[in-house]
Amino acid sequence: MAGRADGTGHRETRAGAPPGWAEELLGHLRPAARDIGRVLAWLAATVPAAVSLQDGAGRLLAGRRLALDEELVAGLTTGRIASAALEDRGRHVRLVRVERAHPEPAAALAVVRETPFDRRASDIVTHTAQVLELLLAGHESAAAGDRLRRATADLRLAILQLLMVEDTVSARRVAAGLWPGLLDTDTACVYVAESSPEMRDRLAEECLAATGERALVVRCPAMDGHVIVLTPREDAGEALRTLVGPLPGCHLGGSARQSLARTATAYGQAMSALAVARYRPDKTAVYAQRTRPERLMDPEALRLWTDRVLDPLDALAHHTRAELLATTRLGLEFTAVSTAKILGVSRNTVRARMDRVEGLLRTDFADLTARATVHLALNAHAGLADLPAPRRPAAGTGLTDLLAGPALRAWAADLLGRLEPDTRNPRRTLRAWIAAGGNAERAAQRLGVHAQTVREHVRGAEPVLERQLLAGGSDLYEVVLAHLALGDLGPPPLHGTKPAHPDAPVHG
Repeated sequence: MAGRADGTGHRETRAGAPPGWAEELLGHLRPAARDIGRVLAWLAATVPAAVSLQDGAGRLLAGRRLALDEELVAGLTTGRIASAALEDRGRHVRLVRVERAHPEPAAALAVVRETPFDRRASDIVTHTAQVLELLLAGHESAAAGDRLRRATADLRLAILQLLMVEDTVSARRVAAGLWPGLLDTDTACVYVAESSPEMRDRLAEECLAATGERALVVRCPAMDGHVIVLTPREDAGEALRTLVGPLPGCHLGGSARQSLARTATAYGQAMSALAVARYRPDKTAVYAQRTRPERLMDPEALRLWTDRVLDPLDALAHHTRAELLATTRLGLEFTAVSTAKILGVSRNTVRARMDRVEGLLRTDFADLTARATVHLALNAHAGLADLPAPRRPAAGTGLTDLLAGPALRAWAADLLGRLEPDTRNPRRTLRAWIAAGGNAERAAQRLGVHAQTVREHVRGAEPVLERQLLAGGSDLYEVVLAHLALGDLGPPPLHGTKPAHPDAPVHG
């Protein structure tokens, strides 16, 4: 084997380089053509030769695997030499060092052909190495930027998940290092912006810009087209509405202002408002804009009833209670899979927590009236937590009493009365469907119709009621409470802690 190694680092260039191959090579620097594999394929066809690009560990970055002198490759990648040329068993080999952005080690460009390298071939190899350096620098810079963006997005999600389980202290600690002052607030609003999954990244960036980067903007881990925005700023809502208006297929739902510890409640409110926004010309809605059944109840009586319903959880440790409340609040709004993604836990953890609450409250979450009742208690618990302790004894207040008020009954009659003009009698279908736990097949058997007819009636009721029903959640629970208020459905199974339950209080 004969050859030479040049350690000067000097690369020859020629002012009179032939324009043909030079223009082709420079064409690979165009934004639409920046592909290292294509550059090596072009080099292999132009020289012609077998070509590879590998790092010091022997990892192939592009091209084809070649048998090379390991010592020479190591000399190039460690910086001892800049290039080498040799003849090995009838093969003519050129090796050129290709710099990469720190801290990545340099790479070695190897070109192997059967005929000796003339001046033209040598120039092409040298200039190709320079183009590869530019492309690698661009790729590695972009990759570093992507890694930083992913890490930042992960931190934003982690902060949101801490807020969802009422761990505001840890959330503030995580946020303080990167976004000082972002969570130096007692209250905030949550918005959910909806788009197609394909344009969500653009929507998230525009939400950041619209809020002056003074908001927690998170790509929802459960819904591919959703962006969650938590912001303490009063003017953020208007900025987001202005943003969403011109964007095709985008909608925005916002919560009422809530304490940071009630972020899960605010998120549920924003999702409920988003369902309304889909039916509105301006594509936006805010939770407070719609009359909610709990707003029509006597606040003190509602607080008394709520305290009694959730009393079985009061004996638990604070962090355990907060986890159970947050998980149940979200689990009643969404599927176990979506809830798990939002909270950053497993589906089994979500189900185990909800099973525990179900046992503590001695109820059955398969029953829609039970789900609606517990959902009402959780919303009231969040909304009335700051009110003074009730003066009346809790024993005298029940769900029937809360639902018997004239304002609430009038609201329920108005809501369900919207269905009366429909000659198909969707109100009857809806009542049977709720009684069957939202199961179309069982409701169809009770009514003597096809299951598809039940689904069509329920789906047709959604725009009339301005509420999503098949998706479950707050909208459906409001309709269930309306049925309960009018006596169209029986009272829910909700009896307090099971005596034999592990969490039941010990009397002695």
